[in-house]
Amino acid sequence: MPFFLLKEKPFTKKWFLSYSLIVIGSFILATGFVFFITPYKIVPGGVYGISIVLHYIFNTPVGAVALSFDIPLTIIGIKVLGPRFGVKTVVGFSLTAIFTDLLTYLWGFEPLVKGDALLSSIFGGVLIGFGLGLIFRSKATSGGSDIIAMILHKYTKLNLGMLMIYVDSTIVMLGLVIFRDWKIPLYSWIVIYITGKVIDVVMNGVNYDKSLFIISDKHEEIRDKIINNLKRGGTYIDGKGMYNMQDRRIIFTVVSRRELALLEEYVQQIDPKAFLTVLDATEILGEGFKSLKEKVNN
Repeated sequence: MPFFLLKEKPFTKKWFLSYSLIVIGSFILATGFVFFITPYKIVPGGVYGISIVLHYIFNTPVGAVALSFDIPLTIIGIKVLGPRFGVKTVVGFSLTAIFTDLLTYLWGFEPLVKGDALLSSIFGGVLIGFGLGLIFRSKATSGGSDIIAMILHKYTKLNLGMLMIYVDSTIVMLGLVIFRDWKIPLYSWIVIYITGKVIDVVMNGVNYDKSLFIISDKHEEIRDKIINNLKRGGTYIDGKGMYNMQDRRIIFTVVSRRELALLEEYVQQIDPKAFLTVLDATEILGEGFKSLKEKVNN
């Protein structure tokens, strides 16, 4: 998830907010590893996955080893990819390493939930995702294996998202080879999946709004319902039926979950033959919803 360097004036409200998110996010990220992930030998990809494997082989500190990977990877990334990794990224992965080893020193290697690797995978994934989400919101990156994927993307032109999955999956399989236990990669993929979902929630929020495409001969009546009763806007899209080649007007609009139920009931009453496509709207920015300016500023 690369971000280019952003100029941010020091000691402003936005500056303090960004670094507060990094500190809090790094601490939460570290608690996920120390209390839930590392004690069960779960290998959730990234440099911390490698560090956990090395810890159980050589008894090395997880945070310090992760930091020893992050620093050279960041330097290589800057040389190969350019200045994409700002000070906040360095602060983020440095604090995560410090918090991880400090918590390990104070707590030890016992899991918070003993005898339940599945529950630990779930809550570990939630904490890691929440921590990373806060760091990403500060416009920093997680560094580590993401940089490897970016470098491979530059030279192979393969999809960056898929390359990140390949890199993390390779690290997960390393855990299988070392620990010789099939439960390790299975728990690890649970952590990776939950982490990704929680990051999305932290970045975009929980959104229950719906996008609708409506094809109906009664489009004028439906338009009036949307504008006058629901107080929403929409867009007409001119289309053509594939079967009879007749010109059709398609309504595109966005409504809340409650408004969707009201609109569906109304459309069914006036045109039972109407065709509706309902899509989950992950994020909506614009008039009547969250503003783009608010999104960027936060």
